[in-house]
Amino acid sequence: MTTALRTALHTQLHLPAGSAATHGYDLEITPEVAGWTHSALRVLSLAAGAEHTLDTAGEEMIVVPLGGGVDVEVGAEACRLEGRRDVFAGPTDVAYLPIRSTATLRAVEGPARIALTGARTDVVLPFRHVATADVPVELRGAGSCSRQVRNFGAAGVFEAGALIAVEVITPGGNWSSYPAHKHDEETDTESALEEIYYYEIAPGPHGEPGLGFHRTSASGAGDPADPVDVLVEVHDRDTVLVPHGWHGPCAAAPGHDMYYLNVMAGPGERAWRITDHPDQAWVRTTWADQVVDPRLAGHP
Repeated sequence: MTTALRTALHTQLHLPAGSAATHGYDLEITPEVAGWTHSALRVLSLAAGAEHTLDTAGEEMIVVPLGGGVDVEVGAEACRLEGRRDVFAGPTDVAYLPIRSTATLRAVEGPARIALTGARTDVVLPFRHVATADVPVELRGAGSCSRQVRNFGAAGVFEAGALIAVEVITPGGNWSSYPAHKHDEETDTESALEEIYYYEIAPGPHGEPGLGFHRTSASGAGDPADPVDVLVEVHDRDTVLVPHGWHGPCAAAPGHDMYYLNVMAGPGERAWRITDHPDQAWVRTTWADQVVDPRLAGHP
C-alpha cells in the first residue's frame, strides 16, 4: 500500500484516541481502514443496560471486556463475562464469536467498555467462553524489561482460525516489545502477521495523563513504496498499526503503567514466530542474572 493511498483512505499508522471512531464504535479498525487483509479491532462503550448487536460476517472475534461486565448472546447460546474494573486490575474472561454469526452484547451492573479483536478467516468454530482462571498469564523478561503477558487468544493456547490476541502490562519506567522483533515474512522461523497495538495508559496519582513511546522501523521485507518509520508518543486509547517491520521497543513513562492489546493475523499458519532485531537480540542474555520487577509479584 503506497503512502498516497494510505493518505487517501485518511489513515495513518499512529491513530490518536478518537481519530478512528465510527458510528457506534469508539475505535473501528477494519482491514480496509488499515490497508491490509486480515486483522481488525473495534472498541465499544455501552451505558448500563444498553446493548449492541453485530454481525461478524467473515471475521472471527474475541470479546474482551476492558472495563465492566457484559452479557454475550449468539443465537441460543449465551454467557456472562464478569469482566474487570479496568485493564490494570488483572486478566478477564472472554468469549469467542464464530464467523457468520449475529451477537448481542449487553452491559451489566454498570457501564462497560469492550474490545472486539477480529480476523478474517474461513474456519468455522463454535461459540466459546473462557473463564478468567483459564487465561494463561506469563511474566516475560526481567529487570527493567519485565512485563506481564495475558495469553487469552495466543496461538497454541486458544483455538482459532487466524486470530492471535494477547494483552501486555508494562510497569511504569519499563520497556517491552524489546528486543524489537518482526513477523512480516512466511518462513520456517517466522510468521507473516499484521499487528494492531491498542494502548491504555494509567494516570498519575492525581489523575495526570500518562504517556509512553512506540517504535516501528523498516525491516526491508515490506513494500519499498510504503516504508515504515514510526517513533511516537502514545497516550491513553491510542492505536498503532504495524503492517510490517521491526516493532519495539514500547516504553512506559515512569509513574504510568502501560497496557496494550495486540491483535494479529496473517495468510499462513496460525503461529507466532518472530525474528529479533540483530542489534538488540543480546538483551535476552541479560535476563537470567536479573530478577523480575517486584511490582509484578503475585502473578505467575
